[in-house]
Amino acid sequence: MPRPRPDRAGAWYRQSVLWLGAAVFAASMAGCIWIIVIGARHDDVPVDAPRPVFGVPARSHAAPAASAQAPAPAATAP
Repeated sequence: MPRPRPDRAGAWYRQSVLWLGAAVFAASMAGCIWIIVIGARHDDVPVDAPRPVFGVPARSHAAPAASAQAPAPAATAP
């Protein structure tokens, strides 16, 4: 008596959503690698900033020029 063939319709490799997920995952990994490679080709331009503490500047930049500040409101006469 011949043995019945196993039903392979539900096998993981026949599920199209798994192949789609694998393709999206592979594309996202390729994109991450591409961004890292492109970013490594370009150096960061140094900026005039104070010494950082845990990546955050310890003090603010120089105060803006007086002309850049908003003028004080005019005083009204009583």
